Amino acid sequence: MLSETLLRADGLTKRYGEHTVVRDVSLQIARGEILGLVGESGSGKSTVARMVLRLIEPTAGSVVFDGVDVLAASKEQLRRLRRRMGIVFQDPYAALNPRMRVRDILAEPFAIHKEERLRGAKLQARLTAMLDEVGLPVSSLSRYPHEFSGGQRQRINIARALLLRPELLVLDEPVSALDVSVGAQVINLLRDLQGRHGLTCLFISHSMPLVRYLCDRVAVMQRGRLVEMGGAVAICDHPQEPYTQALIAATPEFALPAVVR
Repeated sequence: MLSETLLRADGLTKRYGEHTVVRDVSLQIARGEILGLVGESGSGKSTVARMVLRLIEPTAGSVVFDGVDVLAASKEQLRRLRRRMGIVFQDPYAALNPRMRVRDILAEPFAIHKEERLRGAKLQARLTAMLDEVGLPVSSLSRYPHEFSGGQRQRINIARALLLRPELLVLDEPVSALDVSVGAQVINLLRDLQGRHGLTCLFISHSMPLVRYLCDRVAVMQRGRLVEMGGAVAICDHPQEPYTQALIAATPEFALPAVVR
Protein backbone atom coordinates (compact mmCIF):
# COMPACT_ATOMS: atom_id res chain seq x y z
CA MET A 1 0.00 0.00 0.00
CA LEU A 2 1.50 3.34 -1.04
CA SER A 3 1.62 6.01 1.63
CA GLU A 4 1.06 9.74 1.46
CA THR A 5 2.10 12.01 -1.37
CA LEU A 6 5.74 13.09 -1.21
CA LEU A 7 5.82 15.29 -4.33
CA ARG A 8 3.03 17.15 -6.06
CA ALA A 9 3.37 19.34 -9.15
CA ASP A 10 0.43 21.31 -10.54
CA GLY A 11 0.15 23.17 -13.82
CA LEU A 12 3.85 23.17 -14.65
CA THR A 13 4.54 25.24 -17.75
CA LYS A 14 7.83 26.31 -19.31
CA ARG A 15 8.17 28.81 -22.13
CA TYR A 16 11.26 30.06 -23.90
CA GLY A 17 10.13 33.19 -25.70
CA GLU A 18 7.25 32.19 -27.94
CA HIS A 19 8.05 28.48 -27.68
CA THR A 20 6.23 26.43 -25.00
CA VAL A 21 8.14 23.24 -24.19
CA VAL A 22 5.95 22.10 -21.27
CA ARG A 23 2.27 23.00 -20.93
CA ASP A 24 0.11 22.54 -17.82
CA VAL A 25 1.65 19.30 -16.49
CA SER A 26 0.35 18.01 -13.16
CA LEU A 27 1.53 14.87 -11.37
CA GLN A 28 2.11 13.46 -7.93
CA ILE A 29 4.37 10.77 -6.49
CA ALA A 30 3.60 8.82 -3.31
CA ARG A 31 6.29 7.79 -0.86
CA GLY A 32 7.89 4.54 -2.00
CA GLU A 33 6.48 4.82 -5.52
CA ILE A 34 8.30 4.84 -8.86
CA LEU A 35 6.56 7.09 -11.37
CA GLY A 36 7.69 6.72 -14.96
CA LEU A 37 7.66 9.82 -17.16
CA VAL A 38 7.89 8.63 -20.74
CA GLY A 39 7.90 10.17 -24.18
CA GLU A 40 10.00 10.66 -27.29
CA SER A 41 12.97 13.04 -27.40
CA GLY A 42 11.77 16.63 -27.16
CA SER A 43 8.50 15.75 -25.40
CA GLY A 44 9.46 17.85 -22.36
CA LYS A 45 9.98 15.11 -19.79
CA SER A 46 13.49 16.18 -18.71
CA THR A 47 12.30 19.78 -18.48
CA VAL A 48 9.58 18.64 -16.08
CA ALA A 49 12.16 16.85 -13.94
CA ARG A 50 14.38 19.92 -13.77
CA MET A 51 11.43 22.12 -12.81
CA VAL A 52 10.47 19.68 -10.06
CA LEU A 53 13.98 20.00 -8.61
CA ARG A 54 14.03 23.74 -9.39
CA LEU A 55 17.13 23.37 -11.49
CA ILE A 56 15.22 25.57 -13.90
CA GLU A 57 12.40 27.95 -13.01
CA PRO A 58 8.93 27.20 -14.39
CA THR A 59 7.00 29.89 -16.20
CA ALA A 60 3.89 28.84 -14.28
CA GLY A 61 2.75 26.15 -11.86
CA SER A 62 3.61 24.90 -8.38
CA VAL A 63 5.78 22.20 -6.81
CA VAL A 64 5.26 20.96 -3.25
CA PHE A 65 7.73 18.52 -1.69
CA ASP A 66 6.69 16.98 1.64
CA GLY A 67 4.49 19.99 2.34
CA VAL A 68 7.14 22.59 1.38
CA ASP A 69 6.58 25.01 -1.51
CA VAL A 70 9.73 24.39 -3.57
CA LEU A 71 9.28 27.39 -5.85
CA ALA A 72 8.90 29.80 -2.91
CA ALA A 73 11.89 28.43 -0.99
CA SER A 74 14.78 30.74 -0.16
CA LYS A 75 18.32 29.88 -1.24
CA GLU A 76 19.04 28.31 2.16
CA GLN A 77 15.72 26.44 2.26
CA LEU A 78 16.37 25.15 -1.25
CA ARG A 79 19.82 23.90 -0.26
CA ARG A 80 18.26 21.93 2.60
CA LEU A 81 15.55 20.59 0.29
CA ARG A 82 18.10 19.41 -2.25
CA ARG A 83 19.85 17.42 0.44
CA ARG A 84 16.65 15.32 0.41
CA MET A 85 16.66 14.90 -3.39
CA GLY A 86 19.08 13.12 -5.70
CA ILE A 87 19.45 12.98 -9.46
CA VAL A 88 21.19 10.61 -11.88
CA PHE A 89 21.80 12.16 -15.29
CA GLN A 90 21.68 10.50 -18.69
CA ASP A 91 25.37 10.75 -19.63
CA PRO A 92 27.63 8.80 -17.22
CA TYR A 93 30.71 10.32 -18.85
CA ALA A 94 29.81 14.01 -18.56
CA ALA A 95 28.41 13.70 -15.04
CA LEU A 96 31.77 12.90 -13.41
CA ASN A 97 34.67 15.34 -13.07
CA PRO A 98 37.55 13.64 -14.92
CA ARG A 99 40.14 15.33 -12.70
CA MET A 100 38.73 14.00 -9.43
CA ARG A 101 39.26 10.58 -7.90
CA VAL A 102 36.14 8.60 -7.10
CA ARG A 103 36.67 9.16 -3.37
CA ASP A 104 36.52 12.94 -3.85
CA ILE A 105 33.53 12.68 -6.21
CA LEU A 106 31.58 10.68 -3.65
CA ALA A 107 32.67 12.83 -0.70
CA GLU A 108 31.64 16.08 -2.43
CA PRO A 109 27.97 16.00 -1.27
CA PHE A 110 29.15 15.91 2.34
CA ALA A 111 31.16 19.09 1.77
CA ILE A 112 28.22 20.85 0.09
CA HIS A 113 25.65 19.81 2.71
CA LYS A 114 27.54 20.60 5.88
CA GLU A 115 24.89 19.17 8.18
CA GLU A 116 26.27 15.78 7.14
CA ARG A 117 29.66 16.12 8.86
CA LEU A 118 31.18 12.75 8.11
CA ARG A 119 34.97 12.59 8.19
CA GLY A 120 37.78 10.09 8.56
CA ALA A 121 36.79 6.52 9.33
CA LYS A 122 33.04 7.24 9.34
CA LEU A 123 33.21 8.79 5.88
CA GLN A 124 35.35 5.93 4.61
CA ALA A 125 32.83 3.42 5.97
CA ARG A 126 29.89 5.22 4.29
CA LEU A 127 31.68 5.40 0.94
CA THR A 128 32.78 1.77 1.10
CA ALA A 129 29.28 0.57 2.00
CA MET A 130 27.73 2.59 -0.84
CA LEU A 131 30.19 1.25 -3.40
CA ASP A 132 29.38 -2.26 -2.23
CA GLU A 133 25.66 -1.57 -2.70
CA VAL A 134 26.20 -0.54 -6.32
CA GLY A 135 28.53 -3.48 -7.04
CA LEU A 136 31.93 -1.76 -7.11
CA PRO A 137 35.05 -2.69 -5.09
CA VAL A 138 36.57 -0.37 -2.49
CA SER A 139 39.65 -0.03 -4.71
CA SER A 140 37.48 2.18 -6.95
CA LEU A 141 37.96 5.06 -4.50
CA SER A 142 41.53 5.71 -5.63
CA ARG A 143 40.78 5.60 -9.36
CA TYR A 144 39.69 8.25 -11.89
CA PRO A 145 36.50 8.15 -14.02
CA HIS A 146 38.35 7.36 -17.27
CA GLU A 147 39.44 4.04 -15.75
CA PHE A 148 35.85 2.76 -15.65
CA SER A 149 33.40 1.51 -18.26
CA GLY A 150 30.16 3.38 -18.98
CA GLY A 151 28.13 1.06 -16.79
CA GLN A 152 30.60 1.39 -13.92
CA ARG A 153 30.53 5.18 -14.23
CA GLN A 154 26.77 5.15 -13.98
CA ARG A 155 27.06 3.02 -10.84
CA ILE A 156 29.34 5.72 -9.40
CA ASN A 157 26.73 8.36 -10.29
CA ILE A 158 24.03 6.30 -8.57
CA ALA A 159 26.23 5.91 -5.49
CA ARG A 160 26.83 9.66 -5.31
CA ALA A 161 23.10 10.39 -5.68
CA LEU A 162 22.24 8.01 -2.83
CA LEU A 163 24.98 8.85 -0.34
CA LEU A 164 22.94 11.48 1.50
CA ARG A 165 20.00 9.05 1.63
CA PRO A 166 17.56 11.22 -0.34
CA GLU A 167 13.83 10.80 -0.09
CA LEU A 168 13.34 11.44 -3.82
CA LEU A 169 15.58 10.14 -6.60
CA VAL A 170 15.19 11.51 -10.14
CA LEU A 171 16.55 9.17 -12.82
CA ASP A 172 16.88 11.05 -16.11
CA GLU A 173 17.20 8.35 -18.80
CA PRO A 174 19.96 6.64 -16.77
CA VAL A 175 20.61 3.81 -19.24
CA SER A 176 19.99 5.41 -22.63
CA ALA A 177 23.75 5.98 -23.17
CA LEU A 178 24.60 2.35 -22.32
CA ASP A 179 24.40 -0.76 -24.45
CA VAL A 180 21.45 -3.06 -23.87
CA SER A 181 23.10 -5.70 -21.66
CA VAL A 182 24.87 -3.15 -19.45
CA GLY A 183 21.71 -1.06 -19.24
CA ALA A 184 19.74 -4.11 -18.10
CA GLN A 185 22.24 -4.67 -15.28
CA VAL A 186 21.91 -1.06 -14.15
CA ILE A 187 18.10 -1.23 -14.26
CA ASN A 188 18.14 -4.38 -12.14
CA LEU A 189 20.48 -2.62 -9.70
CA LEU A 190 18.05 0.32 -9.44
CA ARG A 191 15.13 -2.02 -8.85
CA ASP A 192 17.09 -3.79 -6.10
CA LEU A 193 18.07 -0.49 -4.45
CA GLN A 194 14.51 0.80 -4.60
CA GLY A 195 13.20 -2.34 -2.93
CA ARG A 196 15.93 -2.32 -0.30
CA HIS A 197 15.57 1.33 0.69
CA GLY A 198 11.97 2.10 -0.26
CA LEU A 199 13.09 4.91 -2.56
CA THR A 200 10.64 7.31 -4.13
CA CYS A 201 11.65 7.77 -7.78
CA LEU A 202 10.81 9.78 -10.86
CA PHE A 203 12.08 7.64 -13.73
CA ILE A 204 12.40 9.37 -17.10
CA SER A 205 12.62 7.20 -20.19
CA HIS A 206 11.58 6.78 -23.81
CA SER A 207 11.28 2.98 -23.35
CA MET A 208 7.87 1.56 -22.50
CA PRO A 209 9.27 -1.93 -21.68
CA LEU A 210 11.63 -0.36 -19.12
CA VAL A 211 8.81 1.61 -17.58
CA ARG A 212 6.64 -1.50 -17.39
CA TYR A 213 9.42 -3.42 -15.65
CA LEU A 214 10.48 -0.77 -13.14
CA CYS A 215 7.59 1.59 -12.44
CA ASP A 216 4.34 1.53 -10.47
CA ARG A 217 2.64 4.18 -12.59
CA VAL A 218 3.43 5.93 -15.84
CA ALA A 219 2.73 9.39 -17.23
CA VAL A 220 3.03 9.71 -21.02
CA MET A 221 4.14 13.03 -22.52
CA GLN A 222 3.73 14.26 -26.07
CA ARG A 223 4.85 17.69 -27.25
CA GLY A 224 4.97 19.11 -23.75
CA ARG A 225 1.61 17.75 -22.56
CA LEU A 226 0.52 14.75 -20.52
CA VAL A 227 -1.66 12.57 -22.72
CA GLU A 228 -2.11 9.42 -20.60
CA MET A 229 -1.48 8.38 -17.00
CA GLY A 230 -2.14 5.27 -14.95
CA GLY A 231 -0.73 1.96 -13.75
CA ALA A 232 2.42 1.02 -15.66
CA VAL A 233 1.37 -2.53 -16.51
CA ALA A 234 -2.15 -1.47 -17.48
CA ILE A 235 -1.01 1.31 -19.78
CA CYS A 236 1.81 -0.69 -21.36
CA ASP A 237 -0.44 -3.68 -21.99
CA HIS A 238 -3.63 -1.78 -22.89
CA PRO A 239 -2.73 1.75 -24.02
CA GLN A 240 -5.67 3.98 -24.86
CA GLU A 241 -3.93 6.83 -26.68
CA PRO A 242 -2.62 6.36 -30.25
CA TYR A 243 0.61 8.12 -29.24
CA THR A 244 1.22 5.63 -26.41
CA GLN A 245 0.49 2.76 -28.80
CA ALA A 246 3.05 4.18 -31.23
CA LEU A 247 5.67 4.49 -28.46
CA ILE A 248 5.19 0.84 -27.54
CA ALA A 249 5.38 -0.28 -31.16
CA ALA A 250 8.59 1.71 -31.69
CA THR A 251 10.43 0.40 -28.63
CA PRO A 252 12.24 -2.95 -28.85
CA GLU A 253 11.90 -5.34 -25.99
CA PHE A 254 14.53 -4.86 -23.28
CA ALA A 255 16.51 -7.85 -22.00
CA LEU A 256 14.75 -8.02 -18.64
CA PRO A 257 12.53 -10.69 -17.08
CA ALA A 258 8.78 -10.21 -16.92
CA VAL A 259 7.47 -8.65 -13.74
CA VAL A 260 4.07 -8.95 -12.09
CA ARG A 261 2.84 -6.05 -9.98
